[in-house]
Amino acid sequence: MQLIPTGEPEKPRNQFPPVYVGETLIPEEDIAREMQHHPAEEVAEAWHEAAKSLVIRELLLQQAKSLKLPEELDEETAIAQVLEQELDVPQPSDEDCERFHAANPGRFRSSTLMAVSHILLAAAPDDVQERMRQEEVGQQLLASLLEGRAQWAPLAKQYSACESRHQGGSLGQISKGQTVEEFERPVLTLKEGLNPELIESRYGWHIVRVDQRVDGEQLPYEHVKPQIRQYLSESVTRRAFRQYLQVLAAEVGVQGVDLELPDSPLMQ
Repeated sequence: MQLIPTGEPEKPRNQFPPVYVGETLIPEEDIAREMQHHPAEEVAEAWHEAAKSLVIRELLLQQAKSLKLPEELDEETAIAQVLEQELDVPQPSDEDCERFHAANPGRFRSSTLMAVSHILLAAAPDDVQERMRQEEVGQQLLASLLEGRAQWAPLAKQYSACESRHQGGSLGQISKGQTVEEFERPVLTLKEGLNPELIESRYGWHIVRVDQRVDGEQLPYEHVKPQIRQYLSESVTRRAFRQYLQVLAAEVGVQGVDLELPDSPLMQ
């Protein structure tokens, strides 16, 4: 005899704990909607980031009420006023900026400029056989160039799959961020002249010649001072904001989600 269940089927139990800010429950539906703004590989990670975002928002809105801000303010304005009133953010001094510049010389250099030519032996990323064949062809062509048995321009015109073959393989002047990473990364380390090794990219194999290289130079402090001041100011603001949230969370109480705020008030 088959038993027919009566009443509504039992809803599946939520796999995530309820989230509270003080006595206020953050509804599951709100967290679910917020998840679309926090894409992640795992559902649990997206849920956690969404819940954390809503908890922070609720902490700040509750603080707006504690500060007796005008009730007619919209939420974004109320949050902005809370942060304006409550955050104590010291501005970086000239000495702070100078020290940062001196301690991070590699961050403040002009871009290295290079005039580069190449011969592209094209092969699709998933065509293993063609990649192997083109690599062999590339090794043979490179050997003939290194040994002086062939000239660059005729080989580029005959073998390169890039439109630059009509200009002797010249790509013109390039700098960081102008080409695909797997090509750019090794090329920007090369000295002038013919590179004795092939370079592989998503497009195939490249024979590369550096026609000219102009290394970047250290930028003077006065030139980058505004950039440093802005960076340090934003860094200090983020630190102060995290400290402030830590205090609010401790005072109000947060359950169901880890805000991942360090225990030490000296946050980095």
